[in-house]
Amino acid sequence: MRARTTAYLLSTLATSVVTVVALPVLLLAPSAARGWAEWHRRRAGRLVGVPAGERAGERPGGWAVWRRDLAWALAHIAVGFPFGLATLLCLGNILVAAVALTSWWAFPADQRPTLFSALDVHVNDWATALAGGIVQIAVLGAAVWWALPAPARLHGRLCLAMLAPSARERLTERVDVLTKSRVGVVDAHGAELQRIERDLHDGTQARLVSIAMQVGLARESLADDPDLVAALLMRAHETAEEAMAELRTVLQTIYPPILSDRGLDGALASLAARSSVPVDIELAELGTLPAAAEAVAYYVIAEALTNVTKHAAATRVAIRVERVDDVLSIEVTDDGQGGADEAGGTGITGMRRRVAALDGVVRLDSPPGGPTTLAVQVPCAQ
Repeated sequence: MRARTTAYLLSTLATSVVTVVALPVLLLAPSAARGWAEWHRRRAGRLVGVPAGERAGERPGGWAVWRRDLAWALAHIAVGFPFGLATLLCLGNILVAAVALTSWWAFPADQRPTLFSALDVHVNDWATALAGGIVQIAVLGAAVWWALPAPARLHGRLCLAMLAPSARERLTERVDVLTKSRVGVVDAHGAELQRIERDLHDGTQARLVSIAMQVGLARESLADDPDLVAALLMRAHETAEEAMAELRTVLQTIYPPILSDRGLDGALASLAARSSVPVDIELAELGTLPAAAEAVAYYVIAEALTNVTKHAAATRVAIRVERVDDVLSIEVTDDGQGGADEAGGTGITGMRRRVAALDGVVRLDSPPGGPTTLAVQVPCAQ
């Protein structure tokens, strides 16, 4: 942590100098000021441990944002430069003390190192080198270790406070996200209705028409050919069972009955048992979940296991499901080849739409060579 804050302050010194040099560009190019400020906001968030947040789109612009970015740039120079310079001086004088402590004798007599700049202590003998060098290293080392983290955190919090979006910007951003998710939900809902209608029309409806025709023929042949009637009724009975099976399949795509019968844990155990890739499930105590959140979790995991089987060439899958406050977190990790491509028909787009319908988020991390991790968070407040 100390090394991290020290590096932060040194980079702050460098970026302060860059900001001074680039002020004319920042004044004339609001987009450049926005990018420079956003980079520092994320950097400060990592130092302070406060998530800076991923933007769904471009942050709202305008004169208010530009003025805030310029105000931050001036504050960054005013605060970051002295903090960074103090860090550089501490480290530089520690280095000087280390050189004086070990190699003072190698310098010409008139160019030997000087300790305690304010006192101008020249190192001309081992006693001065040992006593002065150790004291200077100890004092400045203590300053680096205990004193520097405070100004680093102060600068980080200043960046986050000055660059935080206003209430109006947050509202605009939220409206944009909800508008996009609503469009996705409407599209997904329309596609789902078309699929259900197609399944019912091509499957169940066709079989019901066949049953009606067979029963009609049986009724007409009731008096003349009892054997034909029996055959027709048997065929109608078989067709009715097939129609019922197809209807159950269609209904399962709307809300899986296994969720009602066995709950999410039983449903996931069933998915794992049917998977051709070994699955490890870690299921925390979830409490009572809304039906919609349960259904989304089931379909996300089912789709993820399907993708692993088809595309990942994995030997093992780990599923972790937990609830933190009112957020249901799902993580599916496989040890496959990675390189998952959303545009490659992996179903991730449909998954995102289904999750977005509940105002959730989907993150996919799949570097070439693996592993692949799918992380989903779904609000589940009752």
